[in-house]
Amino acid sequence: MQFNFYQYQFKTNWFSIVLTMLCILTFIKLGLWQYHKAAIRQNIENQYQASLQQGTADLKSVLEHPEVLVYRNVKVRGEYQPTYQILIDNQIENGRAGYHVVTPFKIKDTHHYVLVNRGWILGTDNHQDVPNVITPAGEQEIQGMVWVPSNKIFSLEDDTEHTTNIWKSVWQNLDMKKYQKQAPIQVLNIIIKLDPKQPVGGFVRNWQLPPSRIMTNLGYAYQWFGFAFSALAIYVYLSISRIQARE
Repeated sequence: MQFNFYQYQFKTNWFSIVLTMLCILTFIKLGLWQYHKAAIRQNIENQYQASLQQGTADLKSVLEHPEVLVYRNVKVRGEYQPTYQILIDNQIENGRAGYHVVTPFKIKDTHHYVLVNRGWILGTDNHQDVPNVITPAGEQEIQGMVWVPSNKIFSLEDDTEHTTNIWKSVWQNLDMKKYQKQAPIQVLNIIIKLDPKQPVGGFVRNWQLPPSRIMTNLGYAYQWFGFAFSALAIYVYLSISRIQARE
């Protein structure tokens, strides 16, 4: 397959065409994937910044769809139920390893529970020794920010169902689906990160938004788009040749 125009000849074949198109489409798809990830992260950051300008909401008013309050500061009245409390392992604070204490909180006058991350505690020298956590008793009102735990969790823990009634208190990650399946209580699909100003029941609470990788994703997207353009340019360059003038 070839075409002549002026002093140049464009010569190609179906193999080159198909290979180039596959490369271009693959690079564009990867670029759009990274661009989409950047848009999602930008939306999360926008939600977080907007939530800082809003007042404190009442969690009890949206129990059917609590995720609408993500990144919002909320308040709720009830009491801690430490029976199904868990410690999230391998949490680092100022270079020291410890745990995040996550305790169910029974919402007053309902059958619903919400998990509350009460903050970080220092681990022990012997990893087999689980720290003793003091939980305040009685009814109280707590405040904190609503988060939705990630569904993308890699864990080496055994996910098979327990055949005993012994509650495992130390977890590698906060796997909400796993927790809802194993704990015999009605738990909302959100978690409250206890307000650092909350005087009772909390530990070290240096809550931070996960590092933004928006510019990194955009950089990767433009890189893939550049590869697509380069593939086209290389294809055209290799397919065009100058027609030699006849003597």
